[in-house]
Amino acid sequence: MIIAVGGLTGSGKNTLGGNLAKSLGYRLVCPTFKDLAAKEGIPLMEFQKKAEKDPDIDRKFDALLKEEAAKGDCVVTTWLGPWMVDADLRILVYASEDERAKRLAGRDKMGLAEAKKHLIQRDDENRRRYKKLYNIDIFDQSVYDISINNGRMSAERAGEVALAIAKSWKK
Repeated sequence: MIIAVGGLTGSGKNTLGGNLAKSLGYRLVCPTFKDLAAKEGIPLMEFQKKAEKDPDIDRKFDALLKEEAAKGDCVVTTWLGPWMVDADLRILVYASEDERAKRLAGRDKMGLAEAKKHLIQRDDENRRRYKKLYNIDIFDQSVYDISINNGRMSAERAGEVALAIAKSWKK
């Protein structure tokens, strides 16, 4: 079974996806632009600007994502996973903008105002880039089978809910 978990910046998609993969005994497929930026020794937002100018960065990234997911039994936690992979189950993870900013501030050691500005900018830039490159609107939730508001529950509880749904989902 292939499960794609999506969500905006700070929504908890990687946490939920990691917990779900572990609970199911599946591989976690979680490549990130943060990792690629770190490998190049540049800030994330600078790497995103680079990707805006060079669409091959996204195309190569997404081709590798599809290749990894096609091996089966995995949880994919990337921005475009729900659109890019042939998933059996697509889960949207969301939380309010304020909750996401709070998480981002704690995770990335920045002030709350800076975190909010960052997540709005990142979400908007990704939306524009993916719309231009693939005609995918990451704000369109119609691709998802279910959604989990993990801003109203703990990460553990959100994982339990996702696990129960995944176990009952038909392949």
